[in-house]
Amino acid sequence: MDKTVQSVKQNLGIIGNSPRLDNAVEIALQIAPTNLSVLIMGESGVGKEAFSQIIHKNSLRKDKKYIAINCGAIPEGTIDSELFGHVKGSFTGAVGDRKGYFETVNGGTIFLDEVGELPKSTQSRLLRVLESGEFIPVGASNVQKTDVRIVAATNVDLQKAIEAGKFREDLYYRLNTVPIRIPPLRERQDDIYALFRKFVNETAAQYRRPRIDLSEAAKRMLLSYRWPGNIRQLKNISEQIAMLEDGPIVSDEELKKYLPDYGLSHLPAVNPAAADASYASEREIIFKLMLDMKKDMDDLKKLVNNIIQSGGQYHASSLLNEQPKDKDFYPEDVVDVRQEENPQINIVSPHSARPSITRDETHIIDTQEIKEESLSLANNEVAFIKKALQKFNGKRKLAAEELGISERTLYRKIKEYDIQ
Repeated sequence: MDKTVQSVKQNLGIIGNSPRLDNAVEIALQIAPTNLSVLIMGESGVGKEAFSQIIHKNSLRKDKKYIAINCGAIPEGTIDSELFGHVKGSFTGAVGDRKGYFETVNGGTIFLDEVGELPKSTQSRLLRVLESGEFIPVGASNVQKTDVRIVAATNVDLQKAIEAGKFREDLYYRLNTVPIRIPPLRERQDDIYALFRKFVNETAAQYRRPRIDLSEAAKRMLLSYRWPGNIRQLKNISEQIAMLEDGPIVSDEELKKYLPDYGLSHLPAVNPAAADASYASEREIIFKLMLDMKKDMDDLKKLVNNIIQSGGQYHASSLLNEQPKDKDFYPEDVVDVRQEENPQINIVSPHSARPSITRDETHIIDTQEIKEESLSLANNEVAFIKKALQKFNGKRKLAAEELGISERTLYRKIKEYDIQ
């Protein structure tokens, strides 16, 4: 196929030079001549339909019909009829036979946007089309054949939908023959201003409005915004600015009027270091807390052993790594270890009676309790690591990301605990 990524983007009006964007276009071009099903994944507003058009226009079906269907916009009661057709009298209001999209687009391409919104019954019908190319219109008994290529798209995590019982696992694998991931706009920071200029200039030309631009401060604000609605949101805001501002330069204060949630969405567009340091879930927070607790318990165990073996006096305030402001203020708040035949450790507080415990008894009670606590934490740590490795079939990089630690730390833990 003698088509470059740049020419394809130009033909479809796709703006941007992000490596991840170009990679997605390359994948679409590579699989376009095949009949494989494609699943396009990305947040709402990233332009998933443009990639379905890349696939169709560069396929052997380019001269056949293409139709885009928003599965979330069709009521559950009528979607089977829309896709597969129906016969007269099959339900109330069915006054005649009706052909569905899988019959009328035979030989072409159907783009199923928001495929995760399909009802379970419709998912079963779609699975049959993918497996055998067969479908049955609603209310009919005769099986019909169709030759349709399906390109599906979703902005939800279908694997989580499978776990929740909302999406069929077998359908997911049928659709996901070739996955294409579209990056969100916040990961294409260098493309944001170019897209803004495109949308503003198009609107200005269409409605004969004056050309406008942004001040340097406004440009920084535009780039630092998180864009939860992605390209669709940027286009909407650009058109508003082109229509309502007289320019020629829009300041950051003027731009802020069009970003009412700027304070909430004012985050770095891409910051891998911050992303690695953040916790993706409560489970990761708990896991890191347990690691910190284990370290604290190990330090406390060493401290108690040092006190027992010192044979001298050890002030209790040193447990907090600080010295008392006045050594004579709490004269009894001292650990006194005497070298006697049966030495005792006397820990005295002004608010409690003086207990008398031998050094051996203290060692048995304190260190054993700390050792058991540390062992319990270590066991939990091992369990977390094993579970993460099992989840990702031993892939350490993915397991480390799940646990919220670096791959090097995970490798060290595997060696430390001799995890197979």
